[in-house]
Amino acid sequence: MKLGTKIIHNGHGIDPYTKGLSIPIYQVSTFAQESVDHFGKWDYARSGNPTREALEETIAILENGTHGFAFASGMAAISSALLLFSPGDHLVVCEDVYGGAFRVLTTLFKRLGIESTFVDATDPANIAAAIRPATKGIYLETPSNPLLKVTDMAAAVELAKSKGLLTLVDNTFMTPYLQRPLELGCDIVLHSGTKFLNGHSDVICGFAVVRDEALAKRIGFVQNAFGAVLGPQDSWLVLRGLKTLRVRLEESQKSARAVAEWLSEQKRVTEVFYPGLPSHPGHAVHNSQAAGPGAVLSFKLETVELTRRVLENVELAAFAVSLGGVESIISYPAKMSHAAMPPEERAARGVTDNLVRLSVGLEECEDLIADLDRVING
Repeated sequence: MKLGTKIIHNGHGIDPYTKGLSIPIYQVSTFAQESVDHFGKWDYARSGNPTREALEETIAILENGTHGFAFASGMAAISSALLLFSPGDHLVVCEDVYGGAFRVLTTLFKRLGIESTFVDATDPANIAAAIRPATKGIYLETPSNPLLKVTDMAAAVELAKSKGLLTLVDNTFMTPYLQRPLELGCDIVLHSGTKFLNGHSDVICGFAVVRDEALAKRIGFVQNAFGAVLGPQDSWLVLRGLKTLRVRLEESQKSARAVAEWLSEQKRVTEVFYPGLPSHPGHAVHNSQAAGPGAVLSFKLETVELTRRVLENVELAAFAVSLGGVESIISYPAKMSHAAMPPEERAARGVTDNLVRLSVGLEECEDLIADLDRVING
């Protein structure tokens, strides 16, 4: 069964009790038990809820994992996964990482005694050079946020396995429809499900997915103990949003490619970052590990003034935080996704004040291009 079909037919599309074509919202906090000696499968909703379980099992199936865990946000998923590490442990992290992940690693987890070294992970040699005796994990985004840098996951996994390290990969931009890191040997896949998985800009959620049973038990313990779980209403909304993942991504990706190609021809656009362009440094590696370039791209404009004009005057893309909705969303990484990163750190990574990130939605691409043309060249 192809993944596009599996999105619909994965064992969680029909209510097993009523045969309704939707899993019910079990809006409940606790469950009655038969006796002191015989507790049922469900006891307290932080530990498990039927609606959340259907979603967790669905995302595990789509990532070709064995266990999925749904959290109250993408950062809750990331932070809960990072709680697998202990004081004194060290992580090697791709330098072009989401600002929220940078913030939690350099503040909260650093305070807890977990150190991080940020490297340009596009070259596996940089990852290898940063590994210490205390290193316990490698944390990656590919393509990364916001410069769409590509890491060779197979090479990173080979290195990690040789050193006994865990490999964590944020797969938010690609989703399992386009890329499945577990199949390449990665240990933990993370998602901000707020983005493409839900796809409608109306839910905050996150996921962690694994294959290994022992690792699943460890994450399950953290999820239950820490308690940053996804509620049943939001779980149902994501289950509904997931059903259109294939058609949404295919259409948005097609438009993103057209927009990226158009931007690359504009004199007032100095750089375009999109793995679907043959000129992108990670183009070949990305094609070897993903089924498509996705629907997110970034570009730099010739001046900060023009950047501000584009952000504030484009009409068909909402100027907003986040991405992955049915509507196009244009963002300013320096003051949005990477505002938590100090200016000198942003500058060192190329997250400059003339950088714009665009998540392409379901509008007609000709209209999106005309809108951009009006502001950039008008």
